[in-house]
Amino acid sequence: MSTAAHAPDELLLGFTHALRAAGVGVTHDRGASFLAATAHVGLGDVVAVRAAGRATLCAGPDDLDRFDQVFAAWFDPRGELPRSRPAPAGAPSPALLPESDAGAGGDGGDDDEVVRAMASDVEVLRHRDVASLSPGEKARLAEMFASLHVRAPLRRTSRHERWRRGDVDAARTVRASLRRMGEPAEIAWRRRSVRPRRVVLLVDVSGSMSGYADALLRLAHRLTHALPGSRVETFTLGTRLTHLTRALRLRDADRALVTAGEAVPDWSGGTRLGESLAAFLDRWGRRGAARGAVVVVFSDGWERGDPALLAEQVARLQRVAHRVVWVNPHRGKAGYEPVQQGVLAVLPHVDDFVAGHSLATYAELCEVIARA
Repeated sequence: MSTAAHAPDELLLGFTHALRAAGVGVTHDRGASFLAATAHVGLGDVVAVRAAGRATLCAGPDDLDRFDQVFAAWFDPRGELPRSRPAPAGAPSPALLPESDAGAGGDGGDDDEVVRAMASDVEVLRHRDVASLSPGEKARLAEMFASLHVRAPLRRTSRHERWRRGDVDAARTVRASLRRMGEPAEIAWRRRSVRPRRVVLLVDVSGSMSGYADALLRLAHRLTHALPGSRVETFTLGTRLTHLTRALRLRDADRALVTAGEAVPDWSGGTRLGESLAAFLDRWGRRGAARGAVVVVFSDGWERGDPALLAEQVARLQRVAHRVVWVNPHRGKAGYEPVQQGVLAVLPHVDDFVAGHSLATYAELCEVIARA
């Protein structure tokens, strides 16, 4: 079979991968059922394709909203991306093809090309540097943050819980035997319970990071609402420290970012990372915000203050935190070398040094946080 013949299946499989990344439990059997159903109804009928996907790929009501968001992002030729609200009544449904082409005769080759082009545009946007995007592209990208698959980092506690395997729960086993008048009882098992770790986000909003600040705060908003049990705390760093957790708890992302922007007095100002980190540790470190937490610092490392102070404060942070992750927007770019004094000062004291310039790198960062 030719490569072109495989293209529709590859496109649809890519859609199932996007669903899985958005948190929908797509198994191999469900994916195969979706391919078979779509082959039966044809790619030209958007309503039938959507119905086939909802019937074969969604395991319950919780999956339906995520399915609709990813479906719109993957297949809508108008470039629309995941929507938080349903379309008004009577509004035209998104189509896989322009209306003039829908239902047209032929072998569907043009239809497949249109769908592949749309999927390619979405994938390209995921890997674009957010600082280089146009206002329209930034608006599209803002909606795509909902597709990030976020999992909480976990820590073991001193408490135990019942489990189907693990360590023998001697006390519970003996009690069960006593209830049977000393006759042997079924062995009870237990394991140490787990709880989500706190996540602390420190976002550099100085002038050199201004092109990334909006996307980073949208990422912080996504993490805040996706990890409520982890007690996500967000601060901005510049010439001073600003606590933004309350602003980012607003449900609407755009309103949250406007509120956050009003609260930050040093937006696009200078950079005094060492002094800001010292203020964070002195005020919030004593209260335990960073103790045992996963601390993520978003900064390019341009420091106007003393690099030695910055190194001292990051080393201090590493001693109290469970893990320190430094996210540099230039880290993933071709030819990048960590030559800035601030970066060189902190590298010996961070556990992960990762890229942070595109939605794809933010997805990788979410995995780093989950595995911490």
